[in-house]
Amino acid sequence: MSEPEDIDGRLHGEQFEPEEKENLLTRLIYMILIAVMISVAQTVLATATVLQFIVMAISKAPNERLADFGTDLGIWIAKAARYQMAASNVKPWPWTELD
Repeated sequence: MSEPEDIDGRLHGEQFEPEEKENLLTRLIYMILIAVMISVAQTVLATATVLQFIVMAISKAPNERLADFGTDLGIWIAKAARYQMAASNVKPWPWTELD
């Protein structure tokens, strides 16, 4: 499977929507928690970006593990944003599997 297909599958692949609808207060609490987690994720992304740049400056090639981590982090942020904007009722990790 090519990388774009793999990423598309991770974003839009098999996710099981909850059977029961959340009440709005519960969803608000989750939305606040996820907003804080997205903020932390942005800080982690910025730190990893600087680290990857340093690695590239020294070795002239990107670190594959850091690149994969960036992909995973981006997919998590996308899933979190989908929940925040009610495009999905599936909560991101840690409430569901990380894929």
